[in-house]
Amino acid sequence: MDSRRQELAEFLQALRQRSSPAAFGFPEGSRRRTRGLRREEVAQLAGISATWYTWIEQGREVNMSAETLDRLAQALRLSRSERGYLFDLAGRHDPHSSKTEADLVPDTLVRMLAHIAIPAYIMGRYWDMLAWNQPAADLFSGWLDQPVGTDAPPPNLLRYVFLHPLARHLVVNWEVRARRLVAEFRADCRSRLEEPALQKLVAELSQSSTDFDRFWKLHDVLERQGGQREFTHPHLGLITYQQVTLRPVDQEQLKLVLLNPEQDESGHPPAPHHSCS
Repeated sequence: MDSRRQELAEFLQALRQRSSPAAFGFPEGSRRRTRGLRREEVAQLAGISATWYTWIEQGREVNMSAETLDRLAQALRLSRSERGYLFDLAGRHDPHSSKTEADLVPDTLVRMLAHIAIPAYIMGRYWDMLAWNQPAADLFSGWLDQPVGTDAPPPNLLRYVFLHPLARHLVVNWEVRARRLVAEFRADCRSRLEEPALQKLVAELSQSSTDFDRFWKLHDVLERQGGQREFTHPHLGLITYQQVTLRPVDQEQLKLVLLNPEQDESGHPPAPHHSCS
């Protein structure tokens, strides 16, 4: 039996067996031979065939649609983590993931940014810049150090790289970096390609930038990796960082990006620049 199907079968069995029948409107009764809900009861709650559900718990090779998985998740009252695990085991995209995982940055992360001495910022699912510290604003001068209107959309890294006139001067080897950025974005959004917000962003960038359109049509796919990043800063000149990207456990659609300055020939990192604004 396929290990993923076996894990899915055992996961559903465990969920069912620890569910109290009374909590789901079924009598406890002394005639129950097993703990928790019966398979027939789970199938009834989910509105699916009892035989078909039994096959899933037996680890048989059955085709499960996202709609059916959604019914099971709701019927068993799964938590967000349990729901995500269910869909991952079944190899299906959760149609409600974009609704259950809003791009909201926890206050603790925002406060933490202020205490980080190197450029650091947080990006959302479509690479909107949701929060950043002063060193990041200083690095991306002319962009992140500018005021954002209350009704304006958040700054977006892809819009900056492909549409902002300063980006081509700031980013060293712009062509190479921009192409890689698109490949990383495609990989990062591979489970959300059908979402209207993503399609709207891709359409906007494709229409506004021939470079983005060309790179997007290449269908390059690369996982987001750290490594050296070079910038030609208007005040500091050439400056090099080592980039690291982290994801919060409870909101994995967020990305915390850290840029650690490389040491200069004297063995010290370049002095940080602070804007006067």
